[in-house]
Amino acid sequence: MLPAAADRPRMENLYLIVGLGNPGAEYARTRHNAGFLLAERLAGLWQAKWTLEKKFQARMARAECHGRRLILCEPQTFMNASGEAVAAVRDFFRVRPDKMLVLVDDADLPLGEIRMRPDGSSGGHHGLESIEGHWGSRQFARLRIGIGRRVEGAREITSHVLGQFGPGDLELLGKVLERASGQVACWLQDGTQKAMSQFNGAVDRSEKKEIE
Repeated sequence: MLPAAADRPRMENLYLIVGLGNPGAEYARTRHNAGFLLAERLAGLWQAKWTLEKKFQARMARAECHGRRLILCEPQTFMNASGEAVAAVRDFFRVRPDKMLVLVDDADLPLGEIRMRPDGSSGGHHGLESIEGHWGSRQFARLRIGIGRRVEGAREITSHVLGQFGPGDLELLGKVLERASGQVACWLQDGTQKAMSQFNGAVDRSEKKEIE
């Protein structure tokens, strides 16, 4: 159960981790839902239970990691309107910009690569554009999960990003989500710069990294 309005002042130090994607079974395992996939992996690692919070237009789960209280959020507004849900959660819990991390797919990164940044442009990603528009700022961390492109340099990639990960991609995807989970935990404990220096880059297909 989310706290009543009277409890909000005590929630100011809460961390918010937002996974981006599209709701619905038809989108569940698509490349564009890489943010959802990572958020769901984190919820499993932290034994957090999802609830649908209609007033926020989002699925949410409460958790702790390294002594940090946090909320996992999956906007249910569809990707292009993600900012509506994120703004509602931010305003209710009074989340500071330095305590929000957005998990998002990136077609400009090859599958197998992750990249965290403390801020930056949307890179044409409509989910990030929506959050920036409602936030009024680009000053929030984002973890980009590479999904690659079907045709090198092609800009029209709708069918690719809304397509399922191929059978040959699933093992690598699992390693990516494992490494990205470690990066999120590092971000919570040690901040963006350390998480970037330790985890940004390509995941070795033979890599096996223990996640706390």
